[in-house]
Amino acid sequence: MAKKATTEKKIYLQPISPTKLVDGAGNEYKCPKDQVSKERVARAFKEGDRAVKIMDKDGILTMGTVAYAYFEIGPNWYKGSPWEQLDSLKINKAPDGVSLPTEQVELMQFIADSGTLKPKSLFLHETKWKFLVRSAMRGKNIMMTGPAGCGKTMAAKALTTSLDRPHFYFNLGATQDPRATLIGNTHFNKEDGTFFSEALFVKAIQTEGSIILLDELSRAHPEAHNILMTVLDEGQRYLRLDEADGSPTIKVAEGVTFVATANIGNEYTATRVMDRALLDRFIIVEMDVLGIEEEQDLLGMLFPNVERKQIDSVAAIVADTRKELNSEMPRLSTHVSTRSSVEMVSLIYDGFTLAEASEVCIYPLFDNAGGIDSERTFIKQIVQKYIPQDNQDGDLFNTEDIDDENETVTTF
Repeated sequence: MAKKATTEKKIYLQPISPTKLVDGAGNEYKCPKDQVSKERVARAFKEGDRAVKIMDKDGILTMGTVAYAYFEIGPNWYKGSPWEQLDSLKINKAPDGVSLPTEQVELMQFIADSGTLKPKSLFLHETKWKFLVRSAMRGKNIMMTGPAGCGKTMAAKALTTSLDRPHFYFNLGATQDPRATLIGNTHFNKEDGTFFSEALFVKAIQTEGSIILLDELSRAHPEAHNILMTVLDEGQRYLRLDEADGSPTIKVAEGVTFVATANIGNEYTATRVMDRALLDRFIIVEMDVLGIEEEQDLLGMLFPNVERKQIDSVAAIVADTRKELNSEMPRLSTHVSTRSSVEMVSLIYDGFTLAEASEVCIYPLFDNAGGIDSERTFIKQIVQKYIPQDNQDGDLFNTEDIDDENETVTTF
């Protein structure tokens, strides 16, 4: 006898506390009392990137994890389980006739599923990725912070690609004329005389729903910060074309999202101190610094044909520099970034040895002043630990040859 077809209507429950969940209609539910359910709900709420998925397996409900913080429940999925009587778990029913707008439910669903849009090569905590997506969908100003080479610009570009919205890119750290970049320039020729040409930024802010990437905002000229003050202010959102009173202004279109990247910290000497009023116009998303295993996974995924031992050595060198930088008395002023580790493995893929890749890719990052006590000498010590002995050019710190030369006596 053929099985009777069933139509499943999925219900999404989002953890709002370690013991409570809510559905798209605003109904609240308590977690079942069994230990498995309690552990899964608590973990889903705490970690954000994990959730319980209720599934039917031979008529028995099982629980697993998915990459977003929603419980997915179908009518056939809670038979004979703690979730069987879903209504009995309801603790705060939404008023009759009152439910979330369809647009809100769809937005919640999109955010919940956004983990599938994140590129595999982007190592960013799922909660932060969802926060990025949600902030962009709500038209918030986002600032990506973190050390150089950690993937801030990559994450911002991945966001624009994933959302499939009009996007514009401006490298503010590379411009010495902020007014020309953000507003425009006055020109003169014999035919037209004096005329004004608007910058691309003016078009960008008038493009509804666009995402505008402001790269290296911490390196931007202070005048750029001043121009952006009103543009980024939620209560104003306009660009003033001139500083004079009564000068024309251009309103920022609906749904425009600004995503900035910034290096913030004492080690970035070329960056500028950013005005607190400007920082307050952003929500801050701090990029994750990869652990050694994550670094290995990323490099292995990008370069599957490079020997794993080589990848592990590069990741270990990176980890050692980060550990040293975070020590009480660091002998390094910076660490090897993920961007540099990717470049190193790409060199190895192209035939360079680990020693050669280090020579051209890592050593120039560190100061050579101070001779044997220099940062350059110390980083060479770190690298030498991971270079096979038969491939080394000799001990950098061996003074026997010098002593032998000094003690040589010429006899007649």
